[in-house]
Amino acid sequence: MRTVLRRPDFRLLFGGLLASMTAESILLLALAIWVKDLTGSNGLAGGIIFAVIAPMTLAPLVGWFVDRYPRRPFFVTANVVTALLLVPLFTVRDAGDVWLVYLVAALYGLSSITLGAALSGLIRQLVPVELLAEANGVLQTVRQGLRLVGPLAGAALYAALGGWALAGIGMVGFVTAAAVVTAVPSPVLTPPTVRLRWPAELGAGLRHLTGEPALRRALLGYGLGSLVMGFSESLIFAYVDQGLDRDAAFVGVLVMVQGVGGLFGGLCSPALVRRLGEIGTLAAGVAFFSPAALALAYPDLRLGIVAVLLAGVSLPLTMVGLHTLIQRRTPPGLVGRVAAATQALVSGPQALSIGAGALLVGVLDYRALFLLVGVATLAAGVYLWRGRHLSAPAGGRGPTPPTRPTLPSPRRPVDADIDAPVATGPRRPPRR
Repeated sequence: MRTVLRRPDFRLLFGGLLASMTAESILLLALAIWVKDLTGSNGLAGGIIFAVIAPMTLAPLVGWFVDRYPRRPFFVTANVVTALLLVPLFTVRDAGDVWLVYLVAALYGLSSITLGAALSGLIRQLVPVELLAEANGVLQTVRQGLRLVGPLAGAALYAALGGWALAGIGMVGFVTAAAVVTAVPSPVLTPPTVRLRWPAELGAGLRHLTGEPALRRALLGYGLGSLVMGFSESLIFAYVDQGLDRDAAFVGVLVMVQGVGGLFGGLCSPALVRRLGEIGTLAAGVAFFSPAALALAYPDLRLGIVAVLLAGVSLPLTMVGLHTLIQRRTPPGLVGRVAAATQALVSGPQALSIGAGALLVGVLDYRALFLLVGVATLAAGVYLWRGRHLSAPAGGRGPTPPTRPTLPSPRRPVDADIDAPVATGPRRPPRR
């Protein structure tokens, strides 16, 4: 990882992202706590999470919008806009203003999709192909580290200073990110003057996902795993309460242990991508969730510690493998749409899984559900592992140019990369 951090442009990007990721880590849980304090309702507090997830349905439109503009200026502007979206929180006073918190949460969810899509394209533009896994690994390591302290820090700051102070801290984080990333050098590039008609452009990311064999395998395998992995969000409370006979607050201890596993997974992920390839790393991440779930089916604290460590390792491996595969196998001008479409197609099953887990844990034994999660994630991991040949380890290949997107034949020539300069001279005949 030190190799990619030696690059001045990535160091600047990393510094800006550190500020914005810190703001994100303290903000989300604090918004839910704020709603709980204002209304006294656990359901309304949990609804904040769904308000953030709901804008995922707009991901194709968001990706198309992101791909229309140069990466760095767009990313800077999006961070400034995100900071401004937090301004309504300063007017929240009582339970009658809860709708403002929900509005900000929904807009923040939309902003999160936008920033994620723009970031994928920006990393692809700044970092050489052979260092993409390192770049993604660095960011996942920091993200997992912030999971250890961010939510607790946000809750403590809310208790000490109130929700308005949190809004101010969040704004400072996003504005700082915008200011730092402004200094990232960016080549002067001319966007193409010829495009596909907008309906074709809108679905281009999804068509590329389904048309590229490696991406299709990765999305299907991880999506199948996500259909049950979300069960654990509810099952862990039953495990602590019914299995360990401890107070629900002990879940926080397990979450911190999971964060330690996440740090380890983030640090190891670039080496695994070089050794196993992107799909192999993704398969390992999904498969690691299987023994974790199986161990949690037996209520023993020692096994539980090992289980949540494995679950923590799982997440950064899946994210680094998936994001690196997208960046390697997608033309730069499509990265925003493909990243947004992937986020929507993965987050949808996860949201359904979380809701289904909350219902099932009330009628079925949590141990049986953990066994189901273990078997299903093992099957998804095996399915992904069998497709690892679709993305060979980076050590055994030279950097390869991105594949062509799966697009309908245009009537006019189209340049797939919006960040590349467009030739204005006469067209040459195709090479034989």
